[in-house]
Parts: sequence; structure tokens; C-alpha cells
Amino acid sequence: MNRTDRLYALVEELRAVSPRPRSARWLAGRFEVSSRTIERDIAALQQAGVPIWAETGRTGGYVVDRAHTLPPVNLTAVEAVAMAVALHRLDGGPFAEAGATALRKLLAVMPPADAAEARRLAGRVHLVGGGPAAPVPAAVAGAVTAARVLRIGYADRAGAASERTVEPLGFLGNPWHWYLLAWCRLRDGPRAFRLDRISSVTVLAEPVTRELHPDVLDIPRQVVRQLTLA
Repeated sequence: MNRTDRLYALVEELRAVSPRPRSARWLAGRFEVSSRTIERDIAALQQAGVPIWAETGRTGGYVVDRAHTLPPVNLTAVEAVAMAVALHRLDGGPFAEAGATALRKLLAVMPPADAAEARRLAGRVHLVGGGPAAPVPAAVAGAVTAARVLRIGYADRAGAASERTVEPLGFLGNPWHWYLLAWCRLRDGPRAFRLDRISSVTVLAEPVTRELHPDVLDIPRQVVRQLTLA
């Protein structure tokens, strides 16, 4: 069994018996590898976001949160490459790292032959250009997710620097740049801050309670498309 197959099988084994634990020694015997190899595999799965934790004690071992893991997702090689192309366009965006992690998880649960075919097909795809030149600051992306007020250093299009306290409400993207949509307390109104012009970020403890409504954007409604998961 190769490592990709074993990682998938490890998760499925832990899901099957959850919430009961499986010890590293038991798993090592099951997959005919050393306990140290199992520990490395578990660490890799945890790093990829799989909710596995260790229970101590004589009857302890590794446990997976069954409610937060998914059953197998069967993608074709072409579907996997289509997702990779779409995720490539996230380069530099606020969800680039999460997209890369999601793609690795999908490839890990694909049958080995399909994963190999997806990699072969991906080698025939060539892309010119990508997302914005400057990456989105991780603190900004995290503040939007956690709904926390930010203090930012910002330079406008003329280069004039200022410090703003803003309530992050979302993101706006076009083929060239990503913008932070926020309520600016200095201007007492909604503003779009180009992310590559933000020079410093401090996340404050204050929560954001304001909601983003499309009507606050000074952009024709027919031009803006809201992201959906459909």
C-alpha cells in the first residue's frame, strides 16, 4: 500500500470506530508499518486539517471527529484538473491557501489510478498569468473570517498614507486586484481598500456587527457577481 492509500485508509479506519480510539501500535499492525510511520502519517493528516486528536491513558489512542470528516468524494481526472485550474486563479487571493489545502485533500481520497491520470492531464495544461501580484495579508483574510475590527496603514492611489480603523465586511475581486470591503470609521462610510496598498495590519479584539449589503457598493449591480456554492 502506498502512502496516499494508507492516509486515506487511516482516516476511514478511525471514522469507522469513532469515537473509540485506535492506538498507534494497533494501526501499525493493521497497515504493516512501524508505529513511528503511523505517527508521521497522523501528523500529516492533522496538518492537512483532518480533525484527529490523541487520547492518553492505557486504552487511549487516536480519535477522529466523525462529524467533521467526509466520506469519499469520487472525482474524475478531468473534474480534478478543472478544479485545479479554477483554484490556480486564486493565486494571491484571500482564499489561495485554503484552496490549495482543499485540492490536496481531494487528491488524497481519489483512487490512485485516477489521481495519476489527473496529474498526467494537468501536465498538459499551461496557464499564462495568474492572480494579483501581491498576496493578501493573512491577518486581513483572518479578520474577515473572524469578524474582527482592523487598524490598517493605507496608501491611496496618489500615495498619501493614512491610518484607518475599519470594519471588514468582505472581499471584492477583479482579474487584476483584490479589495477589502470595509466600513471606514475615518470617512464614516463604506470603502474598498486595494490589498496591495495596505502597509500594516493590526487585528483588534472588537467584533464586527455590521453586515455587507450590495447596495452600499458604488458599482452597477449587473457588474458585481456574488459568489455562491451552487
